[in-house]
Amino acid sequence: MTTILAFDTATSFGAVCALTPDRRDRAARAGDLLEAVDRLVDDQSKIEGIVVGRGPGSFTSIRIGLATARTLALALGVPVAGASTLDGYAGGMPVIDARRGEVFVPGPRVCKPEEVDVEGQVLVGDGAIRYREIFEARGATIPPDDDSAHLPDALLLVERAGAFGPAGAVEPLYVRDPDAKPSA
Repeated sequence: MTTILAFDTATSFGAVCALTPDRRDRAARAGDLLEAVDRLVDDQSKIEGIVVGRGPGSFTSIRIGLATARTLALALGVPVAGASTLDGYAGGMPVIDARRGEVFVPGPRVCKPEEVDVEGQVLVGDGAIRYREIFEARGATIPPDDDSAHLPDALLLVERAGAFGPAGAVEPLYVRDPDAKPSA
């Protein structure tokens, strides 16, 4: 059986990680990802590949995840595959908090919560929680805040990942331009 380490750091929930076939852990902050990985991985030599969430989500958190994936892949000599953070959800339409009064939704695209057609849909993710009042008023159903459906599942990322290859080939999935602009 292939042993894959998978993780995502793009949402406000910190880091979620998994080791195939069924081990999961999480860390409250993206910067604590390696602590969660250490709890999962007893023998690093058994890891045959890494899957990383590419976003959309927090710019800094995406970079933490990608840098960690690249570093581990190079140290272990294993290939990497990427998956959209939106692919890490089951049980409803993923809605990720994009800050600035916006959300990331499948497409992927970024928009105001009021612009998402949600009537009759179940919504999951940190954006669904943050904008619960708006979405429920527009006909959506949202599980309770503490429901695990709001966390991306790293094992789903493995199922939905792209092809494995060199660590540097996995690119971040940014849906909007960064706030920082080069000076003229």
